[in-house]
Amino acid sequence: MSDILVVEDESIIRSALKRLLERHDYRVTEAESVTEASQHDLNRFNLIITDLRLPGAPGTDLIDMAKSVPVLIMTSYASMRSAVDAMKMGAVDYIAKPFDHEEMVRTVSRIINEQRRQQVRIEGVDDNLNNSADAPSVPGALGDLVGRCDAMQKLYKRIKRVAPADVTVLIHGESGTGKELAARAIHQHSPRHEQSMVTVNCAAIPESLIESELFGHEKGAFTGATAARQGLVEAAEGGTLFLDEIGELPMEAQARLLRVLQESEVRRVGSVHARTVDVRLIAATHRNLKQLVKEGRFREDLYYRLQVIEVTLPALRERGSDVLDIAEHLLAKHARRLKLEDTVVLSREAHDALLKYDWPGNVRELENAIQRALIMCDGGEIGVEELGLDESEWRIPESLARREGTQAGLHDDLNDNPENEELSLEDYFQHFVLEHQQSMSETELAQKLGISRKSLWERRQRLGIPRPKKSAASASTSG
Repeated sequence: MSDILVVEDESIIRSALKRLLERHDYRVTEAESVTEASQHDLNRFNLIITDLRLPGAPGTDLIDMAKSVPVLIMTSYASMRSAVDAMKMGAVDYIAKPFDHEEMVRTVSRIINEQRRQQVRIEGVDDNLNNSADAPSVPGALGDLVGRCDAMQKLYKRIKRVAPADVTVLIHGESGTGKELAARAIHQHSPRHEQSMVTVNCAAIPESLIESELFGHEKGAFTGATAARQGLVEAAEGGTLFLDEIGELPMEAQARLLRVLQESEVRRVGSVHARTVDVRLIAATHRNLKQLVKEGRFREDLYYRLQVIEVTLPALRERGSDVLDIAEHLLAKHARRLKLEDTVVLSREAHDALLKYDWPGNVRELENAIQRALIMCDGGEIGVEELGLDESEWRIPESLARREGTQAGLHDDLNDNPENEELSLEDYFQHFVLEHQQSMSETELAQKLGISRKSLWERRQRLGIPRPKKSAASASTSG
């Protein structure tokens, strides 16, 4: 888990940013000034996020105080001059207020992933390393599965719960969502992890050969069977058999597989004798097996044997900013494979394109796009053009669509409303003032927000929030 220091003098912004980052699996420490920040061991953090303008000393002072830690500057003044000045002083990047949560999360993710890749190179990790188990760890990951979103966190918990139980698991998910990676994670967390996991794509084997491939055959069982052969079920003895696209399995093979599950034995094609096997079965499909049962194309008894435990993988388009974490992970993986000497990074425009794209091919399509971009990229930065995405598949991220929708139903207490994590941090201020300015004085509003009355007035002017008209009686008591 990465450690982040947030330095911000306005308490409502600071606490909102803390909740936002913690929701994405970061560990956050708060400080309201450079002086308070300096009381921590700054070099233990992976990133420092600081406002440009702070009481006492500017946020850029932290750049000199923590030379080995990247500093991300926040500024309420979106002028290019202040941003450029901060970058010249040594900030790794800047982010202008107001900003939405997607922008903040993807910026933080990119900086930390870049820092991790650089650290790996400094420590002399072999560029020829292809084993992902030896690659640098990724926050919010389980095995080769990467992602921090709620759906993936629930998936990790489910995998860890079902893995030790020696039962059949059926994995659902669209093509390219990583069903084999989920199966491998189950195997790696099971008592069988020291034995083999045998993978079979049922859709890739001709129907005439699939029974022989899975269950083996005896010599002379059919034309061309010049010797007895062990099947893949037997090859997985003591370990795990993963049958991908099991919905494509022919009916005859389904009957043989049912016997394996019911009796723990397999009979080779052409044999009258059965062999006992000890195999755990994990199956996966992108099809609706229940519908196939109704159509008479899948055995009902096998279906119920398979669905002892069901696991569902979310589509990539449903996983929000996970796409950026996965892209960075794949970028590092394939950069090593392609033996690229320089660190290649994704541009801001590429990040935006990754978030806008609908990903009909899911993670598999993303991996292809990253590999293509690495090959086509001339310099050290990947742009939108190198990704080669079809603009007809672009969409508006759900978080932005929610921001453009209704603002009704906000709770009075912002800290108790989890939906506010979808708003920009500047929106917290705006909505809080609009919700409470009829019942609070300017002094009370400023105290609640953790800012001065002058700062409150300046923000009203910048955001165009007029003070409400009050009766003479109420005005005389509000101050």
